[in-house]
Order: sequence, then structure tokens, then C-alpha cells
Amino acid sequence: MTPLPYDTVIAAESARCAAALASADPAAQVPACPEWSAADLAYHLAEVQDFWSRVVASAPAEPSDDVVTRPPDDELVAFLRTCTTALLDALAVHEPGDACWSWSPVGGDIAWVLRRQAHEALIHRVDAEQAAGVPLTEPAADLAADGVAEMLEVMVSGLPAWATFTPEGAQVRLVATDVDRAWTVALGRFTGTSPTSGNTYDEDCAELVADAPDDATGEVRGTAWDLDLWLWGRGPAGVLATSGDAAVADRLRAIIVESSQ
Repeated sequence: MTPLPYDTVIAAESARCAAALASADPAAQVPACPEWSAADLAYHLAEVQDFWSRVVASAPAEPSDDVVTRPPDDELVAFLRTCTTALLDALAVHEPGDACWSWSPVGGDIAWVLRRQAHEALIHRVDAEQAAGVPLTEPAADLAADGVAEMLEVMVSGLPAWATFTPEGAQVRLVATDVDRAWTVALGRFTGTSPTSGNTYDEDCAELVADAPDDATGEVRGTAWDLDLWLWGRGPAGVLATSGDAAVADRLRAIIVESSQ
């Protein structure tokens, strides 16, 4: 697949997010994150973009633990725009293949940061538009499909080297009806002990299946955008068509919610 222009996506989606937040009541609730106000959302995305601009600027060194100070609510939208510019400026001096720190086992280069930050901006732009009560802007189908893939490849799959995934037999197939793409995810258990923290894990987990059979336990079909919104908890499941064992799709969503907390 031809790589998407992620830097352009970051710029456009961050600008849409800031514009929606500028029109919203700073105290308005963010529907998908009810503990957040619109002001909290503005600070969150600004903080994330500030962090990654510093990560990229110091690449490939590990980042510091510094946290940017939160400005007053009436300055947050302008602060978000400043952080977006800083992130794009930092990314612009690197090639996609340049090494860069990442929290993900599947990361490790600037290309990973570009993709992750593009979809971070996209999904929080959805949050901003929902908080402001304005119609959602639908992205191109290839970007939405890439959002589904990125969620499954980065946010769901990808265990550290010390972990073991044990499939339990249940599989969920996601089919994007408006583009020629489908993904199959196996459900199972994640076990292992972290060598750094000493914590031992035995949890529900999901992993993408490279060579997926056609007879998955359950199937979820919809446009790439509806699938992307559903996976991120930003859209209703009712617009999707589910067949087979619907419980496995619910379990996948529960695993995603748990892993994102």
C-alpha cells in the first residue's frame, strides 16, 4: 500500500479539532470520555503533541518525563495550535525510517509516530465535534480503513518479547464494505512477567491473524469509517452488520476499552 500523507492528516485534523473546540463551551462534556470537558480535551491533545514533538526532536533518545503546564482554559485552543505546529516542525526534519523511541513493540521509527499521531488527531477531532454539537467530518475511506488497521496493529496487537499469547479459538472478522479490506482478530490470553516491573499478567487479549480463515466465529461488517468509530467507541454499533457469535465482537470491544485505560 502507498503510505498516506500522515503529516498532512495531522495538520488538517488538528486544525479541525481546534476549530471545533473554539466553538464549544469549554465546560461541554466529551461524549466518548464523559470525565473530560472540551477544555480537558484541548489540553490532552496539546499535551500529547507536545510530548511527541520533544520525543522526535531528541530521537532516537528516550524521552524525559516532563509534563507541559496546562494554560488557562481560554488559552487552550491557541496552545493546541502551537503544539501542533511544533510537532509538525519536529517531524519535518526527519525521514520516515529514522529511529525514534516508541512505547509500542511494533514502533521504533518516525513512520510509526507519523501514523500514530495522525489517528490520534483524527479521533480527538471526532471528540471535539461531538462536544461542540456539530456534524462529524467524514475522512476519506482509505484513511478510515488505515485507522481500523492502526487500531488493530498498534493499540490491540503487539506484545512485548517476554509475553505469550495463547489463542482460545474465537476469532472476529472485520470487513470494510466500502474498500477492499478485512481483518481477522484472534481472542485469547496474554500471560507473562515483565522483567522491568516484576508484574505478572494473565489477561484477555487479542491479536491480528496473518493468515485468516474465512470461517471466523463472528463477523462485523460496515464502512471503514463506521468500523473505525466503533472500535474507538465513538460511533454506534447499530450501523454495523454482525453475524455469527455477536458475543465475540462485544468481547473485542471490551478488550480495546481495557487496553486503552
